[in-house]
Amino acid sequence: MAEIQFFQLFDGPVAATLPVLLNRSLERGWRVILRGTDPARMAALDVDLWRRDDDGFLPHGLAGGPHDALQPVLLTTGDGLPDGDCLICVDMATATPAECASLERVVLIFDGHDPQALDHARGEWKALTGQGVPASYFAQEDGRWVKKAERA
Repeated sequence: MAEIQFFQLFDGPVAATLPVLLNRSLERGWRVILRGTDPARMAALDVDLWRRDDDGFLPHGLAGGPHDALQPVLLTTGDGLPDGDCLICVDMATATPAECASLERVVLIFDGHDPQALDHARGEWKALTGQGVPASYFAQEDGRWVKKAERA
């Protein structure tokens, strides 16, 4: 069973953090499903990932295209889990215990300045750990990630 990792952002937007997490997953040979809740927001993340300031190429695509199964990173708002190794949830998207059981890694990223996102993340932590999913919580401090809590 994959541990779900909660990442609380304080120092910047999700779009600034995603390339690091996505690249680390791709370096492991994992296929990543990036799940959000709003199609317009996922389209904006798609554009952000193509317009990266560095010279790194991050192959990805939006769900619903003819080559979804071939995308190393697939951006979706769907609840189903296409073939993948890592699920990253943004914008209050959720993961199920069954998904955690079938993946290498599950990540939930949330804005630490948004009370609604914070409440959502707390609810997810309680629900998933209550069903036996191991979890870790990391917060951004001075540009680095610090582990604040862990539940096995």
